[in-house]
Amino acid sequence: MKTKVLFICSHNAARSQMAEGYLRAKYGNRFDAFSAGTKVSEVSIYAIQVMKEIGIDISQQQSKSLNEFIDEKMDIVVTVCDNAKATCPFFPGSNKNIHMNFTDPKEFTGSEEVVLNSFRTVRDEIFRWIDETFSKEVT
Repeated sequence: MKTKVLFICSHNAARSQMAEGYLRAKYGNRFDAFSAGTKVSEVSIYAIQVMKEIGIDISQQQSKSLNEFIDEKMDIVVTVCDNAKATCPFFPGSNKNIHMNFTDPKEFTGSEEVVLNSFRTVRDEIFRWIDETFSKEVT
């Protein structure tokens, strides 16, 4: 049985979506990955683009509300921003809670290339952290 992991972010638009897509692509044999937001929005076109650049398609993922998972048992719940941790410091039905704050790439402004580079930077930070954390996680 796979370990169920839920990534939570403010709007479930970028950081949590990239984390879900990467965990599923790289460690999907051991983990079932999900993501949700404290508020629902849309998956960022920039997140979709920078994930596609490395061969991971998240274009079919949808922004989901945390309420969709409130009655589900999760083995690990990860808040990927301070706002989500403040809004949801404890997730009912979680065996383990982890917090790691990643910069919101939507806060960056400038040319499209500047914005894409900020998304790439955050994507790579998330990937490194997931590799360090989940490659060792015993299921």
